[in-house]
Amino acid sequence: MPFAINGKFTSQPITGVQRVAYELTRAMQMRAHPGDEVEVFVPQDIIEPGALLKRQRRLPWLRGTLWEQITLPLAARGVTLLNFCNTNPVLKRRQIVMVHDMAVYDVPNGFSRKFLLWYRFCFAMLPRMDPTILTVSMFSKARICEHLKIAESRVSVVTPGADHLDRVVSDASITERLGLEKDAYCVIVGSLDARKNLQRVLDAVGRLKHRRDIRFVVVGGRNPRIFGNGSVSSSTNAEQVTWAGFVSDGELKALYGNAGCLIFPSLYEGFGLPPLEAMYCGCPVIASTRTSIPEACGDAAMYCDATSVDDIAEKISLMMTDDALRQRYRAKGLLHAREYRWDRSAQKLLDILQGRASDRLASLAPNVSAG
Repeated sequence: MPFAINGKFTSQPITGVQRVAYELTRAMQMRAHPGDEVEVFVPQDIIEPGALLKRQRRLPWLRGTLWEQITLPLAARGVTLLNFCNTNPVLKRRQIVMVHDMAVYDVPNGFSRKFLLWYRFCFAMLPRMDPTILTVSMFSKARICEHLKIAESRVSVVTPGADHLDRVVSDASITERLGLEKDAYCVIVGSLDARKNLQRVLDAVGRLKHRRDIRFVVVGGRNPRIFGNGSVSSSTNAEQVTWAGFVSDGELKALYGNAGCLIFPSLYEGFGLPPLEAMYCGCPVIASTRTSIPEACGDAAMYCDATSVDDIAEKISLMMTDDALRQRYRAKGLLHAREYRWDRSAQKLLDILQGRASDRLASLAPNVSAG
């Protein structure tokens, strides 16, 4: 059975969902013989790193959602389509869809109305379409089955990897530009929507007035087309907080590698890739106990109560003042993160595809009577 990949993600900036799509596609293609790589249907506005993928078929008509809902299904007739970024052509038969989380149901206030309605419509269509569904954690699997009333046997978990950072060259110029010293600052990574819980971290900084030597670097931004109007006070403790905005992969790797810790107090995650990436770079992690985060981090993170400003402040103070403790979490994180590899994830996905192909062939075989 022929397969092809929905390459809409190749026209989008790399965040968590797009990272999973790109790395799974790349790892699957790396496992194939030259010329046999799975084909990727891409829009005309493709950008790097998606532009570096092999076996692209460029479809030049329309863009964005219209491209995915009209152009893509017309071009993908006769093949099974792999969709890695939550949405898929609603009128296409024979699909595999990766759904990363059920945030539009569980935490709807974090999204714009337009985004919320569209994603809920797409998800509501999935049970009727009867596709194979993939997700990134056991937590998300449970939420998908609960909200969409889908049997557990129809949902398979394919966890992300972290070893894409092996291909990234650390760019230490960012630490020099921001005036950061090794182990003297904390990194906070994530978009500025309310689920990331940034305001409580900023409030926790206010509890650390006795530790003016600690800096806090906020990496990421906020997309008003997706997220709601949750506000964050950027003036809080301005002398200790540096707003780095969007950074390159090389800059992020350097920030991780030199930080005293990553603070990840998110209230909702389908998986939570930043803690694994930080661990992979040798950065100790303070993480929330919410949703999928303990599943992703195991015993390699120091956990905090993400709803308690005092507890967040206490854990930051503990991690940043105890060198031996920080080294223990650094070592545990390195071991833990190296278990998450994209080639393993790709092999699991290929096994799922092979099983689906075998099931389809069996269903098409003629019934033979015993006579």
